[in-house]
Amino acid sequence: MAVNQKSLIESVPKGLLIGGRWREGGDGRTIAVEDPSSGSTITQVADATVADGREALDAAVAAQAEWAATAPRDRGEILRSAFEAITKRAEEFATLMTLEMGKTLAESRGEVTYGAEFFRWFSEEAVRISGRWSTAPNGATRLLTMKKPVGPTLMITPWNFPLAMGTRKIGPAIAAGCTMVVKPASQTPLTMLALAELLRECGLPDGVLNVITTTRTGDVIEPIIRDPRLRKLTFTGSTAVGRRLVEQSAQQLLRVSMELGGNAPFLVFDDADLDRAVEGAMLAKMRNIGEACTAANRFYAHEDVVDEFAEKLAKRMGALTLGKGTKKGVDVGPLIDAKARDGVAELVEHARAQGATVVTGGRAVPGRGYFYEPTVITGVAKDARMMTEEIFGPVAPIASFRTEAEAVALANDTEYGLASYVFTNDLGRMIRVAEGLQYGMIGVNQGIISNPAAPFGGVKASGFGREGGFEGIEEYLETTYVGIAP
Repeated sequence: MAVNQKSLIESVPKGLLIGGRWREGGDGRTIAVEDPSSGSTITQVADATVADGREALDAAVAAQAEWAATAPRDRGEILRSAFEAITKRAEEFATLMTLEMGKTLAESRGEVTYGAEFFRWFSEEAVRISGRWSTAPNGATRLLTMKKPVGPTLMITPWNFPLAMGTRKIGPAIAAGCTMVVKPASQTPLTMLALAELLRECGLPDGVLNVITTTRTGDVIEPIIRDPRLRKLTFTGSTAVGRRLVEQSAQQLLRVSMELGGNAPFLVFDDADLDRAVEGAMLAKMRNIGEACTAANRFYAHEDVVDEFAEKLAKRMGALTLGKGTKKGVDVGPLIDAKARDGVAELVEHARAQGATVVTGGRAVPGRGYFYEPTVITGVAKDARMMTEEIFGPVAPIASFRTEAEAVALANDTEYGLASYVFTNDLGRMIRVAEGLQYGMIGVNQGIISNPAAPFGGVKASGFGREGGFEGIEEYLETTYVGIAP
């Protein structure tokens, strides 16, 4: 059933959530939320001040002790209720995300399913937090270890997955007993504001979750990071910003989780099923319009199959329909803003100037909105900017390789190490290549690897820490050892 878009937007809180109360920003300023398919303003939300940020942390600190003492089952039940509520309101959340971020409704529906699953997963993990009991080797002491919540946590989430990047952080924090201050991206605040209100309706106590939207991110966030009462920082975004945040966090020696940039290689070996590889390439490249840190950024196909792979991929990419994400029959929505669109265009022109060939697409769409054509480009030089920088758009650059060793070397020739993809039917090669790739996540013969039950995260300049899986809740727990003399 179609959702009334005007009523939906009106129903979303537009203020700051601090201590369980929705309120305006301290100086009354607001942020315009834009529809990237047209460039028009959807609505306005509060723009937090430095004082608002401090008060949000005050509220989280005040709620921490009581929340940590809450029974694990009760914390889990809140998450389970939230999972069910999101699922029930899936079309509303999907529509809201499409309006403020641009992705198609099909993409947004997929994110709702994925994002809600983090709440279900961590609702089950809340009651499985455990320590251990053992006897010291010399028999003189008993060793008790226990897990405790880290404490007040600052969460900074990106615009590309407005729901899932929130639930992936909020879920384990609630399960572990941590209070939170969440700063969503100013481009896509509505989904987080709606999620926060839903959690209140599901019984989350006042002050456990505080949400501040702001355009003055550095001014508002740095004092929170440097406050000794904050105990953890988690951020999803660019490596450049992540490095600055880690530097700021060092003063307080915060627990830090960083999910940063990517430059995912997509390797197609000569024994691969090419139709399956093309299908995987479409998923790995075009999920979220290519605006994903896990998106395939560089395609390397064996020289014996590179031409056929490029031809098949170009045919699929060229057949995609661009348009407003809420319209039927649309496959690809707009990029998030003009800066993103122009950045993609610049990378394509740089590769073209070096002699690459645009097989399909290759231009920004004139008119309203921030659209860029799905593009396949071949003969891309290994030092082209699009092979070393994150494209974050619907562009697939393709180069060739001769040997397995060369493919692995090309894949690893980057400072990043988040996601990678391998297509081969040789089991031995699967194992060798997976062992050789310097990435936190590897997809073998599949184009989507994100899963709430699996640990998500990277190595090298792609960050550290893991979200999801059994490992995800550990990021929000401290270990205490107690030595007992019997």
